[in-house]
Amino acid sequence: MNNFIVNHFNDVANLIIKSADNLQDPISSAIALFTLSLQRGNKILACGNGGSAADAQHFTSELMGRFEKERGPLPAVALTTDTSLLTAVANDYQFEQVFARQVYGLGRAGDALLAISTSGNSSNIIAAVEAAHTLGMSVVLLTGRDGGILSKKLHPNDILINVANPRTALIQEVHSIVIHCLCEGIDNNLVTHTQSEN
Repeated sequence: MNNFIVNHFNDVANLIIKSADNLQDPISSAIALFTLSLQRGNKILACGNGGSAADAQHFTSELMGRFEKERGPLPAVALTTDTSLLTAVANDYQFEQVFARQVYGLGRAGDALLAISTSGNSSNIIAAVEAAHTLGMSVVLLTGRDGGILSKKLHPNDILINVANPRTALIQEVHSIVIHCLCEGIDNNLVTHTQSEN
């Protein structure tokens, strides 16, 4: 029993160290993209399935609420939370459209989408990214493994944050750290900018 627990901690620790080196540049770029979108009066949408749905909600709740620094709410919406809407779209259209239809309804040019898929192959996330591109939104893709189909759907100004590991659990654990880095970076940029103006 203890062996697999220690092994899991060691596996996560090793992946975190590797990811810190590999992901610092795309995370920094994503922070800059999100910050610019918010500074221009736009918003951030986020979506994912299963554990990635929880990650999307985690991210937007930190922005709308508070991460570590006191500030006003930042406009961010998780597209994973309205069960009536999700089931209506899945029933009346198809499950592939549950996020894309919300992107079309809520998204505007200049907004940003955080799309989360550990495999990079989720059909409803692919549809959401395509909808975002149609509207002129930027996309930050948080994924794993080899990046999947989604990594090939990105536009030049989009950002890929890929945790290159085959295990979903380990990918999701690093995704949580990435989300905290995004939140801290956005806070640092916006709170520091606001303080310098005052």
